[in-house]
Amino acid sequence: MQIRFTKMQGAGNDFVVLDETQGRLGLSAAQYRFLADRHFGVGADQILTVRPSPAEGIDFEYVIHNADGGEVEQCGNGARCFARFVHDKGLSGKDTLRVLTKGGVIAPRLTPDGRVTVDMGRPQFEPAQVPFDATGLSAVDQGLGQKWPLALDGKALVATVLVAVVSMGNPHAVQLVGNVDTAPVLETGPLIENHVRFPQRVNAGFLQIVDRTHVRLRVFERGVGETLACGTGACAAVAAGIRLGLLDNEVHVDTRGGRLTIAWSGQEADSVFMTGPATTVFEGQIDIPDTTL
Repeated sequence: MQIRFTKMQGAGNDFVVLDETQGRLGLSAAQYRFLADRHFGVGADQILTVRPSPAEGIDFEYVIHNADGGEVEQCGNGARCFARFVHDKGLSGKDTLRVLTKGGVIAPRLTPDGRVTVDMGRPQFEPAQVPFDATGLSAVDQGLGQKWPLALDGKALVATVLVAVVSMGNPHAVQLVGNVDTAPVLETGPLIENHVRFPQRVNAGFLQIVDRTHVRLRVFERGVGETLACGTGACAAVAAGIRLGLLDNEVHVDTRGGRLTIAWSGQEADSVFMTGPATTVFEGQIDIPDTTL
């Protein structure tokens, strides 16, 4: 089967975007893995699919598959690329969209400077909503937030880490580090991602606070590994930092792939807003094997 695709990136988080507005491609998990493979396919952190409106008041459906072929709830950097794609392809003339994801409805908006702002919805901090199994654990209170002790196995450099758990439509565990350059992201990230207390696995964030309006962030993403940027991870990290009393309401987040700006009032009823770049890299077509490993 031959399909057309668009390669895009947002702050270095890269995607293959597929247009299914005229019909489903019917790809399998193995075929999504093939597309994401950087040696045999196109190469991407996630595969993003544009589908037509599933309901009144919704402009499009936005489907996300990780590089391991699994479907996930949300992808913030992908949401910006999604909005840029449907605008550039003439699929919508609106500057603001309402888009249905597996994690809920989001509202990306094209800005005059060429960036995209996304209403990412409300952060959830209750462990059951993440989901996170806090059975038998005692939280460490700080500000209005909590940090939870997470025991790691013998491969870790430390026996226990303190994490703030947040859902941005997908699960995140954020820990504070002194320097993201020396943080054990590749060693500790997989242990947190697959920890038994996260029944749906989790995105592991490593947050360095520079000052109250500036942070640095690395994220080991669920089903992908470390990426150059993670939009929902940036939202989760800033929301956690605000709840812990460490950050102001608008924060610049420097990732290895570029800068994102995150704004949140600190009120649980309010949405988190993320602003950042969305760029088309190239377009092409590829033959996908009917069966892949």
